[in-house]
Amino acid sequence: MLTGSCLCGGIRYKIKSELGDIMQCHCQNCRKANGAAFAVNAGIPKNAFSLLKGQELVSEYESTPGVFRAFCQRCASPLYSRRPSMPDILRLRIGTLDTKIDKTPSFHIFVDSKAEWHNICDDTPQHKEFPTS
Repeated sequence: MLTGSCLCGGIRYKIKSELGDIMQCHCQNCRKANGAAFAVNAGIPKNAFSLLKGQELVSEYESTPGVFRAFCQRCASPLYSRRPSMPDILRLRIGTLDTKIDKTPSFHIFVDSKAEWHNICDDTPQHKEFPTS
């Protein structure tokens, strides 16, 4: 089991599954939503995610049609994103995990729109879009 929380600790969650592939997303929306060069996300089954505390603090913003980003109302920590077109999956922002993990990123996505001031300095595969296979 994995556990996590937002910056202020008002929201706490648990995950009863393994993380999917860890991806580093360089798209403009992820950069803006996280205030960083990229977001680090992992897919998890929606039914494996449960809030332990702070349901009333979770807000969502539809950043693009069909993409909802969940965050803490109090501290603005990004928690996950969801798509109604993929109802069984959440994309967890793994920076909110409190449990240590051994897994490392599998790939970079949307590298053609990465921040011009950031250099990717690892050997992790890079994709122009989300890989389909």
